[in-house]
Amino acid sequence: MSLIGLGNPAAQLNVYIENTPPLESYLSLSACRPMQNGEIKMIADLTGNHWRKIFNVYAKLVFELTKPHYKSWQDYRDNALLQGHSNENLLFKVTAAEILPHLMRHNTSPKNISIIMGKTYASKLELAETCHWLSTEFAINTDKNLIICPYFDYRQLSNIKITKLCQLIKSMQNVKT
Repeated sequence: MSLIGLGNPAAQLNVYIENTPPLESYLSLSACRPMQNGEIKMIADLTGNHWRKIFNVYAKLVFELTKPHYKSWQDYRDNALLQGHSNENLLFKVTAAEILPHLMRHNTSPKNISIIMGKTYASKLELAETCHWLSTEFAINTDKNLIICPYFDYRQLSNIKITKLCQLIKSMQNVKT
């Protein structure tokens, strides 16, 4: 089973989102594929602020988490996020039937982390009740290397909450090593 999305198919950081960019080339994807330079800007230009915010929050998360060799999170977003040499992906519209087998295969290493974007989506995937809720916004399942967090939007996943998510990821990786 191949999941559909953008990024490195062998990434250690899998982020699951319930929707897909509303453009034919993304709606018809049949696998996870790396993004090309300039593609994030193109999606944001064609679809509006919603997808721009998702990519911006994702770039801020990876930048804070890994301290890559880029001047800023914007530079990382524009030159590396979800591209072939990155260590992350964004998986679209995964179903409850698909998620558990993928989590079991993907999360064999303590460095591999899965993040479900939004409590509502996690509930649809039948994962919300399998996690330990740390607050109304964050939940973890250490057996599955899984974190549920707010949707990647400035209001829902603010900079303070991005820092909290980074702390959860690092603590989960350290528990397993």
